Amino acid sequence: MSSDTIRERGASTGVERKFQYRQLLFLAYQSLGFLFGDLSLSPLYVYQSIFSERLKHVQNEDAIFGAFSLIFWTLSSISLLKYALIMLSADDNGEGGVVALYSQLCRSAKFCLLPNHQASDEELSTYYKPGSSNGSIPSSPLKRFIERHKNTKMALLIFVLLGACMAICVGALMPAISVLSSVEGLKIEAKITNKSMVSCISCVLLIGLFVMQHRGSYKVAFVFPPVIILWLLTIFMIGIFNIIKWNPRVYQALSPYYVYKFFRLTGKDGWTNLGGVFLCVTGTEAMFADLGYYRQTPIRVAFHCIIYPCLVLQYMGQAAFLSKNLSAVPISFYASIPDVLFWPVFVLSALAVIVASQAVIASTFSVVQQCHAFECFPRVKAIHSRRWIPGQTYIPEINWILMIISLAVTVGLGDKNRIGYAYGIAYLILVFVTTCLTSLVINLVWHRSPIIALAFGLFFGSIEIIFLSSYCTKILRGGWIPLVLSAVFMVVMYVWHYGSRKKYLFDMHNKVSMRSILGLGPSLGIVRVPGMGLIYTELATGVPASFTHFLTNLPAFYQVVVFVCVKTVPVPCVPHEERYLIGRIGPKSYRLYRCIVRNGYKDVYSHENDFENDLVMSIAEFIQLEAEGSSGNAEGSVDGRMAVVRTSGKFGTRLLMSESSGFEEGNNINLPGALTVTSSKSPTLKRLQAMYEQELPELNTGRRIRFELQNVIYKDARVKEELMELVEAKRTGAAYVIGHSHVKAKWNSSFIKKFAINLYSFLRKNCRSPAVGLNIPQISLIKVGMNYHV
Repeated sequence: MSSDTIRERGASTGVERKFQYRQLLFLAYQSLGFLFGDLSLSPLYVYQSIFSERLKHVQNEDAIFGAFSLIFWTLSSISLLKYALIMLSADDNGEGGVVALYSQLCRSAKFCLLPNHQASDEELSTYYKPGSSNGSIPSSPLKRFIERHKNTKMALLIFVLLGACMAICVGALMPAISVLSSVEGLKIEAKITNKSMVSCISCVLLIGLFVMQHRGSYKVAFVFPPVIILWLLTIFMIGIFNIIKWNPRVYQALSPYYVYKFFRLTGKDGWTNLGGVFLCVTGTEAMFADLGYYRQTPIRVAFHCIIYPCLVLQYMGQAAFLSKNLSAVPISFYASIPDVLFWPVFVLSALAVIVASQAVIASTFSVVQQCHAFECFPRVKAIHSRRWIPGQTYIPEINWILMIISLAVTVGLGDKNRIGYAYGIAYLILVFVTTCLTSLVINLVWHRSPIIALAFGLFFGSIEIIFLSSYCTKILRGGWIPLVLSAVFMVVMYVWHYGSRKKYLFDMHNKVSMRSILGLGPSLGIVRVPGMGLIYTELATGVPASFTHFLTNLPAFYQVVVFVCVKTVPVPCVPHEERYLIGRIGPKSYRLYRCIVRNGYKDVYSHENDFENDLVMSIAEFIQLEAEGSSGNAEGSVDGRMAVVRTSGKFGTRLLMSESSGFEEGNNINLPGALTVTSSKSPTLKRLQAMYEQELPELNTGRRIRFELQNVIYKDARVKEELMELVEAKRTGAAYVIGHSHVKAKWNSSFIKKFAINLYSFLRKNCRSPAVGLNIPQISLIKVGMNYHV
């Protein structure tokens, strides 16, 4: 090897490393604005919450130092040790959160309650982590116990939903306490002592905050990281200033001995106010929950290098100030700011509150979307329009629900200490759920010793239970709010899951037998008209009863019929080339196909035009592979009659595509090397469609793809005929058939079951229709009424 070649390789390696470092630093910079805003706002209210009620008039330096020692060790054990060092490694292919932990457990064992699981799902490239496999590892007793008992699997799901409910509560309570704590700074300089005035200003800011989410906060998202960085540098410098000016000896409080002195001085009152200490780590869960946006290394760099030292020095500075100004405890943060910096810091704190709240609310939307993917939340409209962070979601219904809860808490309680109790309990339960699930992941997914998993759960779980025991004394002082809210959300989420499962089992029991379908012949005993009919069903096998119900009332249907099943696989994302599972129902002459669309719990649905085009290309590939006898080789794997059509080799070359705009059905525009496929539409229908599209110009805004058959020699003339029919059907147009269900409980059902089914039916009637979630165009939608007695 020549020296020139070595130098070139060394130069290219150096360029790659520089690019990696720049990308790492950029992601770390972004994470400061979107992950750590909530955590960086804790200094606004931690000391006030600790020294409230019976500890309000503590006049002792050791108590102040003890409080800081508690804050330091809590921040170090939970934020630094648990999350930054351990939890970030418990990712699900780069994703984090309670749903990600549950997804890993579902894949490692048969814990999942999604009813339409197929063996081919386990062949997805994202199903297992690289280098891991469950085949060679012996099953643990815990795994076998949970798999054998359905009630245990249901209890695990309910436990996960508890964590999700608390995450939603955090999304409503965090803006309330942060905005109220920020606005209370006006009590010092503006001399506003009227609590109602502070609450009124806070409500105005909260309304503006949620309206900003609705109008699109992503438009100003580029300023989020600079705001939080400036905020962190400000509190860092103020902390150092207070240490030097007021009490340099405060570093002694880093010793855990001061924790002992704190409880010796405060006794039982110190234990009852211990929940205030936990507020210093609220916001830490975001590191893990939003892991998918930034990856592990940038988050660790940002936390270790900036967040952790800034927060420790800020808390230390407040302790130094309070040790010499004991009467300033109720307003410790703003009182510790030098007078000349008060207004700049006040404005900066308001901006930081807005930034942090936007990130927490967006995280709540993500949790709701993931629960919906697992059939544990009613259908909502998810809008994916984030340009600064790809993949973020906006859900209008949840946004307004969070705003109403936040305003009600601010007006109803009006006291940041009481809101802090509610916020702390919600966050603490969420953290505890994460700890328990991670213990299961360590044992069942990482295949570590049960002793290691138990040690993790006992160490961190015992710390969290101690804090929870303190919060139990605050339930009547505001701590009941997250318990009531989570109970309401839990009922809704579990009832939706229960009703969806019962509906699926009804469909499975009443699906049409293939023998009756095959007995009708290729025409199915009806008139086959030109076009493509996409029948949406939750069944991954068999023919749904809604199809025969439709034919009974209208004995005519499209020439090409595709049964489409959109289902969720317990993985974060499914690669696009592995998303479609294509198969055939009956003989080739029937022109009946099945398409199973597999999505991960973080995947978003594409536009309807893209789906139609992908579907046609996938069916064409399946027809060719089937004719070539290749559906079982490397280009496609078979699951019964189903095949995974992969984007490799000849995929995408079976049909010729061209992009067109406007209505071109009547134009004979052919691509070079393409066969002419004439439309089956009559001239009258073409004129009617043209007139309709002229009346609705929005129909022409999307891009249109024309398919043409390649002018090649086919070994089997039937393959050419089938492909021509497919292209002709696509050109004629597609109609979407979806069931319009009315679910009722059986007359002999128990009271609890009737209540659950009736509530499920009510939720179905008042939530978004399935067509909205599936992005089905209303102009092409056909609804088939069905009654379900479950």
